[in-house]
Amino acid sequence: MTPSLLAQVMEATWPPARHIPCGPWLLRDGQGGGKRVSAATAQDAWVDEDIAPAEVAMAELGQDALFLIRPDDILLDQVLQARGYRIVDPVVAYAAPVSGLADPPPPLMSTFPHWPPLAICARLWAEGGIGPARLAVMERAQGSKCAVLSRANDSPTGTAFVAIHGRHAMLHALEVTPAARRQGSAHNILRAAALWAQQNGADTLSLVVTVANVPARALYASLNMQVVGHYHYRQR
Repeated sequence: MTPSLLAQVMEATWPPARHIPCGPWLLRDGQGGGKRVSAATAQDAWVDEDIAPAEVAMAELGQDALFLIRPDDILLDQVLQARGYRIVDPVVAYAAPVSGLADPPPPLMSTFPHWPPLAICARLWAEGGIGPARLAVMERAQGSKCAVLSRANDSPTGTAFVAIHGRHAMLHALEVTPAARRQGSAHNILRAAALWAQQNGADTLSLVVTVANVPARALYASLNMQVVGHYHYRQR
């Protein structure tokens, strides 16, 4: 998976409310849905004087001045740092063929892909800080999508959102209850997501995670998911 394809899949499966051209920038109206749907990206050649209008436009949307920095945005990263922008949430992207992730499948009755999300999924997300604005992002995603609910000992233990763009599925909003962490729920959710994606025509499953989330990264590596990209944000 190339960085360009990764960006396309991420944009399609976790979409902002609006895309707004602003000179050389593409702004995103996130409506409270988080950094990924609210950050500006450089679309064309830019100069320093182009940054201020983007800052004004983001403020008019009620959003912080926030830029997504990709590996090729070295100069932009340096210029924003000089203007007092700080690095926020460096992330790394992982991907793997669904055929490998789905074999073996999760234990019977341990996971339940479905759409629209059950109320218990919304509650689990809310407990992890994923509220209505992010649920609205999920609703905006077009095409095949599902929520995956995990259970253990007759109790809900976690949930995630999965959507497909082309032949590529992406997992978002993985949340496992604190009491169930490191007990296999996230593992089962990933297996179930890959199996669902395979059954719905996808070849690969990808996700992004903060660099600081060492336990999650260890899990993804243990499932033979490979690093396919990285980025970070600069926020004023």
